[in-house]
Amino acid sequence: MGVLKVVLTVLFIIICIALVVLVLMQEGKSAGLGAISGAAETYWGKNKGRSMEGLLVKLTKGLAFLFMLLAVILNLNIYK
Repeated sequence: MGVLKVVLTVLFIIICIALVVLVLMQEGKSAGLGAISGAAETYWGKNKGRSMEGLLVKLTKGLAFLFMLLAVILNLNIYK
């Protein structure tokens, strides 16, 4: 069981690094606030879920879920 814990720990570290990189790649929520007068209704504002930013948000949510799941699994102490 020691090998399984090492593999899960390495996977956990890789997910941590990937999560940090993904969060840093995303735009801030305050980006574009200078155009409050309706610029959010542009093509990119309506289709943000299909853009690269939308993909980054989905990947971040997925990796955050895996991060929490692995954190719980690694703390169960069944690897004695």
